[in-house]
Amino acid sequence: MLTLWFFFLYVVGGLFWVAVLLWLVAAFYLRGKDLSAFDRPEGQRFSSGAQPSAEMQEVLARLARLSQAVRGASRMRRTAVLRRAFDELFGDRVFDVRFEPVDCAGVPAEWVLAPGHDAARRLLYIHGGAFTLGSPRSHRTLTSALSARTGCAVLAIDYRLMPEHPRQAGIDDCRSAYRWMLEHGPAGAQAARTVFVAGDSAGGNLTLALIAWVRDAGLRAPDAAVALSPGTDSTLASPSLRTNAATDAMLGPAFAPLLKVPRTALLWGGWLQMRIKPRDPAISPVYGDLSRLPPVLVQASRSEMLVDDARRWVNRARAAGSPAQLQVWDDMIHVWQLFNPELPQANQALDEVAAFLAAAERQAVA
Repeated sequence: MLTLWFFFLYVVGGLFWVAVLLWLVAAFYLRGKDLSAFDRPEGQRFSSGAQPSAEMQEVLARLARLSQAVRGASRMRRTAVLRRAFDELFGDRVFDVRFEPVDCAGVPAEWVLAPGHDAARRLLYIHGGAFTLGSPRSHRTLTSALSARTGCAVLAIDYRLMPEHPRQAGIDDCRSAYRWMLEHGPAGAQAARTVFVAGDSAGGNLTLALIAWVRDAGLRAPDAAVALSPGTDSTLASPSLRTNAATDAMLGPAFAPLLKVPRTALLWGGWLQMRIKPRDPAISPVYGDLSRLPPVLVQASRSEMLVDDARRWVNRARAAGSPAQLQVWDDMIHVWQLFNPELPQANQALDEVAAFLAAAERQAVA
């Protein structure tokens, strides 16, 4: 009996020290430094008026139909079902642009070309979707609006997604597509005169990581970049991830349950899944060198889970001397810009994007 008791203490003691070791690795290797000093200032604020408006009610109805599409699907099929439903979210939309498929250095993509576009002025668009879903098709409301408002040829890429591919594969695709776009336009080989990069959510993360890589690789820098509701911190340290879980109609239902899991476990899970430590600037651009970046506009909603990711990145970039600015809307959903032209605040945000890019372009040629 005494032997069993000592054996029990030995096992419990061993598990205790394993837990301590896992926590220490997470605390000192996987987590980033404390960024709470960059929670202020809050950026330029836009009022959305009384919400939910009739237009927002329709947006929420679309999201409800998206959620309903995956109900009843088995866990094995859920990702495939959600991808199809996301691609068809705006399947009823008619676009006044041309969509031309293209292979850019092995990365499938499509050119989005509004009437009157200038083929030498190009915008690389990187879609969102939590790195697991989304495509050029799912984001045509955004890419068509950007081409129409800016006069750019928009290159929307179909980068490789998880879980079929490692996170690094999507990062590599963005880099390859950027290199290719510098020298290729809709009509073939032609150097770009003006270059922009933009993305939303996961695509915003990839956008911010890409512009830092472009700087370090010595490539021609984009004239400006735009990140819509970007995730910038894969260590899950931003306060709004928890404080806004109940007010984020798009991300809250899917990700709020994860907040019940201890952060140490999430960090280990993320490391094993992505095969990159969570604080690495390749997937957490807020922890990287944010100096000598091109002008960057970041937009987010005060009620979404990623608003502090956006705020901290902008404030760190400004502290490093880079020309970054943050615009924040009240009571909008995550990446509300997708729901243009029906949602007035989406149109307002996209008008701000177009004005920002035009000003950056004028400054670049001055």
